[in-house]
Amino acid sequence: MSEFQTIAKVGSLTEGQGTTIQVGDKLVALFLHGGEYFAIDDHCPHQGASLGAGYLDEDGTVACPWHAWRFSVCDGTWCDNPKLGVDTYEVRVEGDEIQVKLSQ
Repeated sequence: MSEFQTIAKVGSLTEGQGTTIQVGDKLVALFLHGGEYFAIDDHCPHQGASLGAGYLDEDGTVACPWHAWRFSVCDGTWCDNPKLGVDTYEVRVEGDEIQVKLSQ
């Protein structure tokens, strides 16, 4: 069973911002949306662009910077076909640490 790992500090992201963080052998896209932190797989399934570098809108949808495929940061679904999507990861805040759990 996977454990939570600290990946960032509270305050390291501003509202509506995303970033990419290496966690073991995975790249995780971390976002701050609506005062909550969300973590999804960083790779767009289309051609592998970094979703952490994408544009996050006010609805919690991140657009891939290469071809504008859009994904919900809340549940990982692809907005154009909800049957597809990217992995999501459980996030918690402990004190000033943002932690993620890779396996669900």
